[in-house]
Amino acid sequence: MKSYNKNIDWLGKPYYSLNAYFKHVYGQKIYKIAVDAGLTCPNRDGSLDTRGCIFCSAGGSGDFAEKYSSSQCGSSCTNSEAYIRKQIEDSLSRFNKSVGDKFVIYFQAFTNTYGDVDYLRKIWSDALSHEDVVGISIATRPDCLGDEVLEVLSELQKTYCDINSSEGSEECIKEKPEEFKKKFIWVELGLQTIHDNTAEYIRRHYPLATYDEAIEKLSLINIPYITHIILGLPNETEEMMLSTVRYVNQHKYKPFGIKLQLLHVLIHTDLALDYEAGLFKELELEEYIDIVIKCLENISPDVVIHRVTGDGPKNILIAPKWSGNKKVVLNTLHKQMKELGVKQGDEIKK
Repeated sequence: MKSYNKNIDWLGKPYYSLNAYFKHVYGQKIYKIAVDAGLTCPNRDGSLDTRGCIFCSAGGSGDFAEKYSSSQCGSSCTNSEAYIRKQIEDSLSRFNKSVGDKFVIYFQAFTNTYGDVDYLRKIWSDALSHEDVVGISIATRPDCLGDEVLEVLSELQKTYCDINSSEGSEECIKEKPEEFKKKFIWVELGLQTIHDNTAEYIRRHYPLATYDEAIEKLSLINIPYITHIILGLPNETEEMMLSTVRYVNQHKYKPFGIKLQLLHVLIHTDLALDYEAGLFKELELEEYIDIVIKCLENISPDVVIHRVTGDGPKNILIAPKWSGNKKVVLNTLHKQMKELGVKQGDEIKK
């Protein structure tokens, strides 16, 4: 990854947001469209477990992805590829061209590298080839990046000439059609924590070494990765959360981005049962803001911050209720960082 450019406009925020990255690279706002590829997860199908991660909703963290019943979808969705195309097209149609006309397709629900490789190649390439799509983001687990999946990712990386993550690709760009320029492939990895006891509690079912191996393999084929970290996991102290952030940020194979996700307690999860039994307390807004600020100070200024809170669907959110007002959370964070005079990366410079 290229070194941090001090001339990048953070758009008035005290951290390098995804929106600022898109404005810098594409000169405009880029919208993310979440889709459900109809896949499952080794934590659901019995390979590792049948219950899923302790915090994961029935929708596999894809609660905002477009979904249809068979009657709604009709004859246009006779196969899985067509079903995804309909999700994409219907989502695109809802955007006013005066607001934005370029999009990222986010394969979000469940584990999006856990399936037949021919099917994965087809749905990813279909999304990348759409003229209004600048790239795709694939949510997955570090233990679901086998050799065949990596080969497909590498193949698509070369086909679509990701100039954002590979050097010396200008000649390749000249040979490609206009609509293929500046396409990208990102892989989003659900790490959540580096601490073994917490990982066991949340039923992650893979060791930290698996994460290390996955990001090395992705880096070797020039696929940028984004690491998900959950703040507020039961029994984790502030220092434990910060140690996870530092580990991810200081890794030999540096992340392109980090997502800081507030722990949401959702209905029909085992986490909800523990919460209702009084086994842990959710973070208050003031606590969360304080922790996020310290996390951001410990993240290098060239790492893109893809999220600082997260969205818990209000119809299934048990706690924290304050997180339902995302605008208030963000405004509070920005105001406090401004008052303190701190910004992303401050602790790195000391």
